[in-house]
Amino acid sequence: MGKQRGRPRHPDVLTPAEWQVADAVRHGLGNRQIARRRGISPDAVKFHLANTLAKLGLADRGELRRWCGVPSDSALAQRDPRRGPPATMSPDLRLGPLGQVSRHVRDLPRAVHWYGEILGLPHLYTYGDLAFFDCGGVRLFLSASADEVVAPDSVLYFRVPDIRLAYEQLGSRGVEFSGAPHMIFRHESGLEEWMAFFVDPDGRPLAIMAQVQAGPGPEPATADPAD
Repeated sequence: MGKQRGRPRHPDVLTPAEWQVADAVRHGLGNRQIARRRGISPDAVKFHLANTLAKLGLADRGELRRWCGVPSDSALAQRDPRRGPPATMSPDLRLGPLGQVSRHVRDLPRAVHWYGEILGLPHLYTYGDLAFFDCGGVRLFLSASADEVVAPDSVLYFRVPDIRLAYEQLGSRGVEFSGAPHMIFRHESGLEEWMAFFVDPDGRPLAIMAQVQAGPGPEPATADPAD
């Protein structure tokens, strides 16, 4: 009996390349974006996508986006109720802390230098046209935009312990502020909200912010008994 020709059957429902395309589709990327990010041709993306849909019995990429499968070697597979006892749903589900914010940039290397070297954010990692920084436990996700004009994004507010010192230090690094630090609001408790705004290399607004609690005033002077 002759040997079976071709590649051996993959142990998972999809091959690694098909999983990569499937995950990119579920992330909302189009074929050209997937091709650019994966470093393959658009025809290769179409080939993997067609194979994926056929193997899973799905009609189109819309159904693929709603498909909840996970690779067999993924840590998440251990939590998949179809691979073991059903998970217990908690009736008091609450969302956790904010984990990541995203921002599009025109020039990723320039943005990586600016956010890392000028603002001083710890650079976590970069792969392809994606870069990640740490903002005190919240990840800042930068992605290269293929458009000449970058769409507006939310303002990023960075907490600092001393807003006047941060204003001076960032200014010395070439950061252009629209104005000096100023108080936005004073709470009844005396807690003050301070902010100062600046722009990134793409001209979009960012800010530094600080909460300052008013301390006790100076103690009144006491008369010298000798006087």
